[in-house]
Amino acid sequence: MSGQSAKIALVTGANRGIGFEIARQLAEQGVQVLLAGRNAEAVGEAALRLRGEGLAVEPVVLDVTDSAGIRAAAAAVESRYGRLDILVNNAGIRVEEYGRQPSEQPLHQWRETFDTNLFGVVEVTIAFLPMIRKAAAGRIVNVSSLLGSLGTHSDPSSYAYSDMFKSLPAYSASKSALNSWTVHLAYELRDTPIKVNAVHPGYTRTDMNDGEGQLDIPEGARTGVRMALLDSDGPTGSYVHQGEVLPW
Repeated sequence: MSGQSAKIALVTGANRGIGFEIARQLAEQGVQVLLAGRNAEAVGEAALRLRGEGLAVEPVVLDVTDSAGIRAAAAAVESRYGRLDILVNNAGIRVEEYGRQPSEQPLHQWRETFDTNLFGVVEVTIAFLPMIRKAAAGRIVNVSSLLGSLGTHSDPSSYAYSDMFKSLPAYSASKSALNSWTVHLAYELRDTPIKVNAVHPGYTRTDMNDGEGQLDIPEGARTGVRMALLDSDGPTGSYVHQGEVLPW
């Protein structure tokens, strides 16, 4: 299937972890995947791995905190493909240290976290939105977290109601803000074929989680893939995990 007839997807933060697996699973469904990340060598190696499996992927160097780099990547995709069917905003960081109180986390970590987890998502989405509008039925998937759920954080019976996860205030707040961006953009695009949704992968055994978690990486990728391939009767402006709507 050629890049002009296949759906075209761009996945940020795709050289490892959940992003890499989302790229793999989309490519397995016949999608032409642009595998994006900030490190050219790592992105190239990841693309070679998937090409070795017979999958249609291309590496794209894209640092979501670099405005010039975002513009350059958008221009390159526009020049080669002319449209974008799927954007998966997966790139994210967690730089806070477990064990500190929320008020003890330094302010520079808040800024660093929001630069990637929120501002980067917004800037990338705005840059690629004109191409998504050219697709027959665009899909935007924002990879959030259950730690973005204020309802879950406030529930004494939830795993988030603990010293461990309350030591991640910047990460959690950045995902809450990402959920809000999802709702606002979905409203703007409500009368178009474009659907915008936030997903919680699940507590997945990735490097970001120091190898801890309840799900393996392929399972953690499935919700994002499902929302990227939504039919026309699927939801928009939702926040989901494995088909379950989550509390905001």
